[in-house]
Amino acid sequence: MEIQVDDLQDAGVIELLQAHLADMYATSPPESVHALDIDALAHPSITFWCAKLQGEVLGCVAIKQLNETHGEIKSMRTSAAARNQGVATELLLHLLNEAKRRGYQQLSLETGSMDFFAPARRLYQRHGFEYCGPFADYQADPNSLFMTRFID
Repeated sequence: MEIQVDDLQDAGVIELLQAHLADMYATSPPESVHALDIDALAHPSITFWCAKLQGEVLGCVAIKQLNETHGEIKSMRTSAAARNQGVATELLLHLLNEAKRRGYQQLSLETGSMDFFAPARRLYQRHGFEYCGPFADYQADPNSLFMTRFID
């Protein structure tokens, strides 16, 4: 599996992100969906990576720079065909290494509070993320949970 910065043009990446947004809107009220569309992911403050194996899109993840020492995980997604194969773990480890390389001291995320998001929350907890309050421009929301990890 290769994880590389992606330009958001690949049909497989677009399909994966569309499925991601569809799931977010199917499981959360619209005002509680913080997933980004393709145009928003192309913002200069965001770096987007795609995981592929022999040209097949397995997953994606992005990091948004909040400031010089704090990043936010965005658009973490594994394709249905690649679930439970370690793709999400590899993407998260890649992101943690990138955060450290950039000199970030903290990496945070917002995720849903519903059961649908429980596997993601367990993944983040296994990798040292702890629950916290809202960060950046987020507000308290019963449909959102916030997690953070300090980078050593």
